[in-house]
This record gives sequence, structure tokens and C-alpha cells, in this order.
Amino acid sequence: MKAILVGLGSAGFSWYKRLRDQGLLAAVVEVDLAMKEKMLDDPFPFYTSLEEALQNEQADFLVNVTSPMRHTAVNHAAFDHKLAVLCEKPISFDYEESIEIVARAAKEKIPFMIAENYRRMPYIRKMKQLLDEGVIGRISSMDIQFYRYHHVQRRYTVSILDDIGVHHLDMIRYFTGREGKSVQSKLYNPIGAWKEEGALINAYALFELEDGITATYNASISARGTETPWSGNWRIEGTEGAMEVVDKEIRLIRDGNVEVIDDISGVDETDTLAEFLASLREGREAETSGRDYLKTQALVHYTKLANASGRTMSIEVPTI
Repeated sequence: MKAILVGLGSAGFSWYKRLRDQGLLAAVVEVDLAMKEKMLDDPFPFYTSLEEALQNEQADFLVNVTSPMRHTAVNHAAFDHKLAVLCEKPISFDYEESIEIVARAAKEKIPFMIAENYRRMPYIRKMKQLLDEGVIGRISSMDIQFYRYHHVQRRYTVSILDDIGVHHLDMIRYFTGREGKSVQSKLYNPIGAWKEEGALINAYALFELEDGITATYNASISARGTETPWSGNWRIEGTEGAMEVVDKEIRLIRDGNVEVIDDISGVDETDTLAEFLASLREGREAETSGRDYLKTQALVHYTKLANASGRTMSIEVPTI
């Protein structure tokens, strides 16, 4: 299979090297001609026009690594040519637009997956395996802590949920296998953070999920204390014990005994690209398909609404 890569920025160049090294790259599209220098003498066709690339190149899928504001236009263009799409998160900053894109892909039976990489980390897969095995009984509550200092140049106003938090909210769904029912939240720019009009740099949220499970989320991207891993630190309480994950170390606490899990073998360690390719070959829906990932974006969307309204918001999970 061959891919058209759209976007050659920092994230796009990482995808470029991955596709190139696996023999999957057909062509590159990037509106900034200066970016072509990153390709050195590599022989792949380079376009500044997506439509021209779609007309001229024979490809099986498209990898969308453009700025989030461009995702929808690029996805629609690919769908117009019936090309499967692997898109970086978010589907769109606009929730209604995200629903529209997912609905079109489903209606036209075009494979569409979001490259959600956090849940594919080996130790995250191990956590899921252990939870599914019932090592702490039934999950009752979760607490997630995320603290980093992450001030980078963006082409859009920073929102911690859109930039990083969406990964953690996706993991809440992944670990529990349950959807959100309601959320309370406070999103804000704390004292001492960088000045940026409209920035939402810290987050606190309380989620109620199906089956009575609760999840609390504390996060900051302007923290000056000890940093957590990008995937955060987790405390998951169950009816027969607890799982604590600090700095990627998994600890099971049962009957007062602590067991450190240092063997993470026996789990599916494939990355997002491998999962996408496997789903195409096998004719099945990818694990983080647009249809599934829309449920994660619902958590983000209603958390923002809860903050704006100052009240508890019911979460309506889209069905497509």
C-alpha cells in the first residue's frame, strides 16, 4: 500500500520518515515550499496542491498531519477520491464539524482512523490487560494527574484539553470500556503561566461514567514542579484492590500487599500505523476509528461546555 502524506511540519516529518522507511510513501503535500528541504535528495513527488497530488498519484490512503484547522478540508478532499484516511487528532476543533466528517466516512464506507498513540504504549496496553482480567475487581474510581511545562509555538490558542488532555480522556474510556454521562470542570490560565489571550492552560474535571464509575482529572502545562510522564500518573480504585501507575511503573495493591508489574510482555504493541494498515487488510474498523474517537471528543466538548456554563453538563455520546 502507498500513502500520500499531507503536512511536513515537525509532526509531519516524523510521519514522513516512518512512511519512507517502511516503503509506504507515494508523495508529499505541503503548502510551504521551503519544507521540501527536509526531504534532501529523496525522490518522492512533492506537491503544494493537494488536489493536484490526488489527481496525479496512485495511493491507497492519506495521512493527514496538517494544522487542526485544516483537517476537515483535507479529509473531505481525500473522501472525494474515496481514499482511506489516517488523521492526527483532533478530528476538528469544531465538534459539529467532527460529527459531520465521521458521518460522511461512515455513510460512504471510507476507513477513517485517528492516530491516538497514547493507548498504544506497551505499559498502557498492560494496564488494560490487567484491568480486563479483574486484578482489582470492578473499577470504581480513577484519579489522573498530569503536570508538565509545555510552552511551544502554535498557530492557534492553546487549550490543554485539545493539545494533551484529549489523550488522557481517551485513556479513561479505554481503561473502563465505559462512556461519559456527566462532567463538571474548571479550565483556566493560572497565576504565573505565560500570557496568551484565551489560553486554557490548567484543567480540573470530574466525570461520571456509565455503571457509576467516577474519574477526576487534574492537569497543567505550565507546572514548574516535578513532571509526570506525558501519559500522566494514575490511581485506579477497584472493589478488590487498586492500581497505581507512577512514572510508568505499575503497582497493584491488594490486601495490603504491593506488587510491581515489570513484565509487560504478552500485549499487542503495534503502533497507530500498524493498526491502521491491519484494519485495512482485514476489512475491519480500526481501534481508534473516527466513529469511536468521536466519543472521546464528546468528553472534551462537554468538559468545555461545563466550564463555560459553570454547571454540570450531561454528556450526549453521538451514535453514527
